[in-house]
Amino acid sequence: MSRVKRGVTSHRRHKKILARTQGHRGQRHRLIRRANESMLHALRYNYIDRRDKKGEFRKLWIMRINAAARMHGMTYSTFINGLKKAGVELDRKALADIAVTRPDAFTQLAEQAKGSLAA
Repeated sequence: MSRVKRGVTSHRRHKKILARTQGHRGQRHRLIRRANESMLHALRYNYIDRRDKKGEFRKLWIMRINAAARMHGMTYSTFINGLKKAGVELDRKALADIAVTRPDAFTQLAEQAKGSLAA
């Protein structure tokens, strides 16, 4: 069986790791072992933060809806409860967008929510 020299393979792998760690500080972008560790941590943070971003946006939407609902004399929870009872099926992203871009439409939604709570 012929002998296999693996210099090309490992060099290619090392180049890939160093390319991914460009911009990291100190040894973390120069030395292979440190760079590999840095890359693994960075990829893990990347994965986790992609999921955390969804929760952050939901928090932002809820804050915006709450602020707009309070301008109409309601809290966020009573507003959402009123919309559910009225049968309005808009998600928080759409409600937050309406609250920011179209206050007149949000006023109509708030009146609808108040009406369903009174009934």
